[in-house]
Amino acid sequence: MSYIGKTPLVGNFQVCDAISTVNNQAAYTMQVGSVNVLPESVNNMMVSLNGVVQKPGSSFTISDSTITFSSALVTGDVINFIQIFGDVLSIGTPSDGAVTSTKLASNSVTTAKITDSNVTSAKTNFVSTSSAAGLQIKGDGTTDGTLQLNCSQNSHGIKLASPAHSSSQSYTLKFPTGNVTADKFLKVASVSGSGTSGIGQLSFADAGGGGITNAQQWRISAAQGNMGSGDHVTNNWEVADSFGYGGIGSAMGQSQGIFTFPATGIWLVQFTYNGNDGSAQNYVGGIITSTTNNSSYGEATQGNASIQANGYFTGTINFMFDVTSTSTHKVRFAVHCATGQIALSGNTNRTDTGAVFIRLGDT
Repeated sequence: MSYIGKTPLVGNFQVCDAISTVNNQAAYTMQVGSVNVLPESVNNMMVSLNGVVQKPGSSFTISDSTITFSSALVTGDVINFIQIFGDVLSIGTPSDGAVTSTKLASNSVTTAKITDSNVTSAKTNFVSTSSAAGLQIKGDGTTDGTLQLNCSQNSHGIKLASPAHSSSQSYTLKFPTGNVTADKFLKVASVSGSGTSGIGQLSFADAGGGGITNAQQWRISAAQGNMGSGDHVTNNWEVADSFGYGGIGSAMGQSQGIFTFPATGIWLVQFTYNGNDGSAQNYVGGIITSTTNNSSYGEATQGNASIQANGYFTGTINFMFDVTSTSTHKVRFAVHCATGQIALSGNTNRTDTGAVFIRLGDT
């Protein structure tokens, strides 16, 4: 709303109920609407007696809701009015929606002027624009702007404070678009696009730098024979759960030798193959195959070792897999040999042939 001249001040202006004088009585109770009122001091009052404005502190004093004149009044004296201008640090009770971000920013409404009884959530109307925040907590020239959130009893609280003036920081943190996620931390990522400098989009992410969050070891519990070159290890997979085994985080998913990941990220995949050659071959090896579309698989890693005919073999190969989707990114394991067939060793009490999955960090 616009005004001609100076904008009116906001205050708790009150006129006390009419008071009838009593002969030879100096003290009277001040009320508004038949309810006792307690002016903060004589200096924010105007009192008219017999048509003459009285001097505060000299012609009258106050104590709580009692006004006492310097001389006892007599029959015929008239208290014309008692005007209370509002507490020095109180804006009174504003209309709903009257406390706006503009009034706060102009310093006309400070925290000292807001009390529990007169400014409720219904009285506020904070609207953000493209150039201004809806609510601004200012510093006083020495102390940085601070917002305090109290407990239910208002006996203690936590504070959110601005960086120091010397840091010259101006930035915006935007909260995640998704719901709160357990066991995650808030990660800041830059927001791309015009006019987004200094804006950080927050998201819920797995803890980085605080250690490995997922690690499991799997094995085949029984031998798998008659395997030709390119055959996948599909049967008897189990978690290596004996002799004090310990995994970290959510378990891998497995079906017919196809492994799915419990979380996105950069994963180290390790395949150890162990077995024997049933025919005269000069090399045997292992293969890690992967898919990024849940359909077509490719050989991500292959390793071979020379062996003697009808001998035993063992080997380990690795692959670092960028799992950007847990529904489309999967791995499985196969063998590779020169001719004929081989047999992979398996045991339910120890790991002969198996795989290790370790999440190293975010994708």
